[in-house]
Amino acid sequence: MNVYLLYADTDRLDAPAYFDGKSIAQDLGLKALFLAAAKEVIYDKDRVVRVGKEDLYIQDAMRKVMQIPLRTEEEIRFRQEALSDFIENEELIRELYRISSLVLSEWNKLGRGVQDKIGSGDSAAKLLSEVKTVNLFAVHLREIRDLLEGCLENLRSEALRSLYERLREEYSPERERYVTKILGDVSFFAEGLGGEEVSERTVKPRIIFECGVEDGLKLSSPRLQEVSSESLKFYRPGSAMDRLQEFKNSRIPDSFSTVKEPAVKEQAGLLEYEVVSYLVRSLDPFMAAFHSFFDALHLQSAFYLGAVNLRHHMKRFGLTACFPEVCAQDRLSFRDLKEFVMCLEQRVDAVGNTCDMDRRMLLIVTGANQGGKSTFLRSVGVAQVMMQSGLMVTAERFESGIFPELFTHFTRREDSEMNSGRLDEELRRMSRIVDQVGDRSLILLNESFATTTEKEGSVIAYDIIKALNERGVKILTVTHLLSFAQRMYRESGEKPDTDVEFLSAERKTDGTRTFKMIQHAPELTSFGLDLYEEIVEGNASGGR
Repeated sequence: MNVYLLYADTDRLDAPAYFDGKSIAQDLGLKALFLAAAKEVIYDKDRVVRVGKEDLYIQDAMRKVMQIPLRTEEEIRFRQEALSDFIENEELIRELYRISSLVLSEWNKLGRGVQDKIGSGDSAAKLLSEVKTVNLFAVHLREIRDLLEGCLENLRSEALRSLYERLREEYSPERERYVTKILGDVSFFAEGLGGEEVSERTVKPRIIFECGVEDGLKLSSPRLQEVSSESLKFYRPGSAMDRLQEFKNSRIPDSFSTVKEPAVKEQAGLLEYEVVSYLVRSLDPFMAAFHSFFDALHLQSAFYLGAVNLRHHMKRFGLTACFPEVCAQDRLSFRDLKEFVMCLEQRVDAVGNTCDMDRRMLLIVTGANQGGKSTFLRSVGVAQVMMQSGLMVTAERFESGIFPELFTHFTRREDSEMNSGRLDEELRRMSRIVDQVGDRSLILLNESFATTTEKEGSVIAYDIIKALNERGVKILTVTHLLSFAQRMYRESGEKPDTDVEFLSAERKTDGTRTFKMIQHAPELTSFGLDLYEEIVEGNASGGR
């Protein structure tokens, strides 16, 4: 049976991932987001009292799922609706994750996978593990079905309502009764080999065959008529009551004791094994139907639980959140968008930005140093990745196109792994990106080509960005290459239908940075003197 919580038609994460997910995670700081998703926010009434320890499985699930972008509006809506249900019914997602974790843990203890290997342990122990595994599945499938049924009237998403319908069909009450009866009938076998102490009751088998008798008292055409387990009063072996019970049984006509006859006891044990094995084999279709169910549920519930945890972290820092809306690729519009990763790392609210670009495929952001340009770019990138994962974003409103071919090109600090100059390294990374771009590409450039002279960097930036823009690639770039920015501004002014937008980090007349991006032509300076004067004044005051 399929879970289908992440996609409407598959449980496999085999869709194409981002080309360079490692760079995206590094440049946008997504590690902090994955870590936050793995930590539960714990409340006392409405007050946050602490944050729990990270769950490494949830952290890994978020990383895996978010590396694979959703590619259609329908896929995004499907996941958003499921997440909305889980936010409104939080106990449901926590229980689904708990149950799937428990089942997999207990299944591993029972030797999951080992029983499939030839020569792995004795056959009786393997069969016992199979019986207990069937029981494990049966108990917790019923628990999940009842859990969904209890929440059904509050569920609106196709994902969860369909999961309930499939579970009700594939683990119907009729099938449950059949599985439960088989488990009850063979319970003598599980108790007999389980190594568990029995205090008051014990279970004994009742197996009835129908067969013919041929010459020499040979049995022919045996047919199993009945198997059941009888609960009897338990007497300690060798005790007076045990001997009395054995004597009583010995007086039954046509009966004999397996205790006093080891050979008969061995044959009886073999008969029990064969009968139980035969019955358990009849449950193979049931086991096959749900063999991968709990693995899929574990991963998918981990992702949604991480998403719910992120929603609590947003609330924790007072961040407004919304589900993004899909629009055309040449549109980007949002209100009060905040850089979520920075909020998580610094544990504060942040300045939000508002933007409304229509019929624009190139955005060039310039302006004052330390004015929030890179933070602005990261806020868009983080929101885009979250949108393409079906998550909420930290904004009052966010609209963007779908760009499964997302690339980041941020300036990197020089490190020991670099075998050549920083400009060479930048150009190599850009070359790899250019080789991969297509009609659904979005590139985020942060201070690219700033590792050379302003003149040379401007020429490189112009040639590459101009070519990509003409190719139909959407580009958001933050730059201090003013010659490049002004050249693009002049050219765009000559076109009435330009698809280029210019923003600038706002700087007030007294040098104050508001960390807001406003529509503005590229200026001739980045106001580096502001920072110089601030440092000088700070040193001077410190000296006094």
